[in-house]
Amino acid sequence: MKKIILFSLLFITFLFANKPKEVLLLHSYHKGYIWSDDISKTIEKNFEESIGSENIELTTVYMDTKRVADPSYIDQLARLYKQQFKKRNFDLVIVSDNNAFEFVINYHTYLFENLPILFCGINNFDKAFLEQNYMKKYMTGVVEQVDLEKNFELIKDLHPNLKKLLIINDTSRTGYAVKRDLRPIIKKYKKEFEIEYIDNLEINEITKKVSTLGDDTAILFVLLFKDTTGKYFTYKQGFREIRKVSNVPIYGLWDFYLNNGMVGGLLTSAIGQGEAVSKMAIDLLKGKKISEIPIIDKSPNEYIFDNNELERFNIDLTKHLDDYIIINEPSSQYKEATKILILAIVIIMVLSIIVITLRANIQRRLKVELALSNRLEFDKVLLDTIPNPIYYKNIDGKFLGCNLAFANLVNEERNNVIGKTAFDFFTNEVASKNTIIDKELLKTFSTSTSEFTFYTVTNQMKHIILNKAVYKNIDGTVGGIVCIMDDITERVQQKQFLIQQSKLAEMGDMIAAIAHQWNEPLVELSALVQDIQTSYLLNELQDMEVNDFVKDSMVQIQYMSRTLNDFRNFLKPSTKKRLFSISKSLNDINEIIGKQVFYSNIKMSFNYKNENEELLIYGYENEFKQVLLNLINNAKNKIIEKQLDDNQKGNIDITIQRCVNYNTIEISDDAGKIDEQIIHSIFQPYFTTKTNGTGLGLYMAKVIIEDKMRGTITVRNDDEKVIFSIKLPHKRL
Repeated sequence: MKKIILFSLLFITFLFANKPKEVLLLHSYHKGYIWSDDISKTIEKNFEESIGSENIELTTVYMDTKRVADPSYIDQLARLYKQQFKKRNFDLVIVSDNNAFEFVINYHTYLFENLPILFCGINNFDKAFLEQNYMKKYMTGVVEQVDLEKNFELIKDLHPNLKKLLIINDTSRTGYAVKRDLRPIIKKYKKEFEIEYIDNLEINEITKKVSTLGDDTAILFVLLFKDTTGKYFTYKQGFREIRKVSNVPIYGLWDFYLNNGMVGGLLTSAIGQGEAVSKMAIDLLKGKKISEIPIIDKSPNEYIFDNNELERFNIDLTKHLDDYIIINEPSSQYKEATKILILAIVIIMVLSIIVITLRANIQRRLKVELALSNRLEFDKVLLDTIPNPIYYKNIDGKFLGCNLAFANLVNEERNNVIGKTAFDFFTNEVASKNTIIDKELLKTFSTSTSEFTFYTVTNQMKHIILNKAVYKNIDGTVGGIVCIMDDITERVQQKQFLIQQSKLAEMGDMIAAIAHQWNEPLVELSALVQDIQTSYLLNELQDMEVNDFVKDSMVQIQYMSRTLNDFRNFLKPSTKKRLFSISKSLNDINEIIGKQVFYSNIKMSFNYKNENEELLIYGYENEFKQVLLNLINNAKNKIIEKQLDDNQKGNIDITIQRCVNYNTIEISDDAGKIDEQIIHSIFQPYFTTKTNGTGLGLYMAKVIIEDKMRGTITVRNDDEKVIFSIKLPHKRL
């Protein structure tokens, strides 16, 4: 007995070892509608029977479109489902009937993007419809197709003296589809017996007509959910109203009218639809691809009859059919005994299968344990092969494990890392910042990307990006945090190199600017030298004149020296972020390039919106100056090109303004707008419209402003002006 209990526990443990598969079943109609209910019951039964191989969690939703189906209601349903399912991760969606089928096609991207879809109960199916809506690779299923001609043939065979067939239908969407398919069949059989089709009468008129039918008449009941007055009926109400007054046999097309007084027919079965689509679903959940499951375009219909109605109208099926199902057939003692014997055999077989399965599961468990051990060893090697440092830690911040790359990064043995915290390997500033990020992650269960810089034990500076995510244990509890580190040191150094390279690309303009700066002091020095020479030749040279000459010459020389210092400072890269003055940076740039702009017949104006306030920026000062110089040089060169055509004076306007969290600098010129086809490409690397351009200037401007200084840089046209907008934080973010 103990062994049986142990085997049972092992068997149950194995069944629930895997993570449940989540399936959404979306019905077009409402709960209580027998067609939808039979499909649901069949799918649930088959899923439950397959739980030995798959643990399936089924969620069923009803759209209720028998009662309301206008476009605004459908759109509201989509928004409701978006909210309802936003935290659900479905593996599969099953849709029943046409309204749900069209709904998932129209809202597939919005609600179920990339999810496989199975359909059942679809009338008038056309494969081209899937291709037109780009759904062929996502959908397959079972077509619902009533077989009208075979039912006509059946009625004719069972009633050889039939003189009239009354067809009752409604004007629902399905009703219209059946009516269309009936036309050629009515035309074919109307020579053999009279056919009367009605779908435009009020319920009392229909029952009155049915009550007067003669013995040589039969009824084909299609649908009656709503009469011409708009009165709604359940599937039972509509049929029973007809059955109550009918003295002739009633045949149908769907199995849900059985047990309510219908003789039967070749019926479209909700159970058959559910059987077929649930088999597809189980295959998908076991790993089969949806492209490998063909559409069942032949509806799984069956001949089904009610024994009570067969006896009432003395109908004999044996002469006309070989394969059929009869319900409500009375059972005999022999059948009861046979059922008991079969049940006993089934129980014995089930118990035998359980024993065999338990034994197989024990062996499988041993294999799984071995495979798991091998997998753990493989994962360890795999982690060590990855060059990125990786670690994982618990909710208390203590390291549970890491790969070899992380151990090398912190210069420790892997075993010495376990149990320690970030404070044991990094500075307090870095460790504290990461602790705050980890606490926020554990609250939100989201992911995080952050960047920090630290020095290794060998005094190497490393720039690292941390990519973190929360992981859960198999029981759903939070295990801790996994982090993959990305060493971007080389990329940062490369960007710095490009910044310096782009600075050197500006040297031609810088040298021209120095030439302009030195022009006046050189002229002044030349005049002073000539003047002192003349005084000397005329013997009029006095001590005072020599002193004045030296004094005036030193002023010009010091001015030229300052120009060289400005140039030298511009070429130096900034090593640290700091607060610096916008106005000072603009003044420094004006000192370097201002005269060159002036002598190019260009007016450059500075407009400070906050006149009495010193506006500061947090970032890299020299790199910021490089951006300003690049933008002003570009504007100057454009204006010079334009002046060759119209010889007009150009304008460069620089506007500086304080905002809530940012300071804004706008640089505009009137040299004409940028072509709209290329305006969004000008910040891309190596993109240039100049003959000898490098395409690095504006790209590095974007790198400096957005990557290095956490700001934004944009460009727009305003009539014939081009405006570059720079937004930079005035405090550390």
